[in-house]
Amino acid sequence: MQGRKDFTPQLFYELSLDRLVPQDNFYRKVNQCLHLHFLYKATCVYYGTEGQQSIDPVVFFKILLVGYLNDLNSDRALLRYCSNCLDVRLFLGYDLNEDLPWHSTISRTRQLFGEEVFLSLFQKVLSMCVANGMVRGKRQCVDSAYIKANASMDSLLEKEVLEDASAYVNELEENSEFKVTTERKKLVERHHNWKKEEYKGMPGNTKSQRFDEDGKEIRPKFLSNHTHYSPTDPDAKISVKPGKARQLNYSAQLSVDDANHVQPVGLEK
Repeated sequence: MQGRKDFTPQLFYELSLDRLVPQDNFYRKVNQCLHLHFLYKATCVYYGTEGQQSIDPVVFFKILLVGYLNDLNSDRALLRYCSNCLDVRLFLGYDLNEDLPWHSTISRTRQLFGEEVFLSLFQKVLSMCVANGMVRGKRQCVDSAYIKANASMDSLLEKEVLEDASAYVNELEENSEFKVTTERKKLVERHHNWKKEEYKGMPGNTKSQRFDEDGKEIRPKFLSNHTHYSPTDPDAKISVKPGKARQLNYSAQLSVDDANHVQPVGLEK
């Protein structure tokens, strides 16, 4: 006999989030090993003594960890994922009837904390790995790889530093008691002349855009980190791989320990 499932939502349930998540769940195991209470002391300097309470810094870094483990680079998608997963809710300490923080809260908190907080977190987690025997430090394999940045090559703008550098050299020469900046001035002028010659007839920035017969913008032939930058992501750098087009990437340094194949990752800006 063919079965057919009918569903009628109940008005009241007796549910326990702890009972719904299996004991061998991955996030349960992570929560048992990962102790981040030191973050309260590390981040207290960024908060005042009055006003509305902020997001818990431990919860904030746990949300970032969930995004890294699931390859989610959008704060909106990350919060949707955390809200829909019971094990992640248990990991963050949010019950079924509690609302998770807004995506804008995650973005602003990320901008609030300084680089030293993220560095101390990395060092603390690495020390935990050493204490638990996951990392020995005797034999490691190190390599680097490019991680694609969320920025387009079309967003590049030319650095306008040469005229400022020339003016700065002149100012140093006028105010210095030792008139020894002539050579530096020549180097700046030579680079300035080279740029004029190489970029002759080509757009240098958005103020001098030129378009071809198809309406597409004519881009300069010479693009490098010395002459251009991305205003949407200043940390992204232009990189070139043989046989491939130039694109904006981060340089990631990968280190794998032979004890348990633990892989710390560092970004080189």
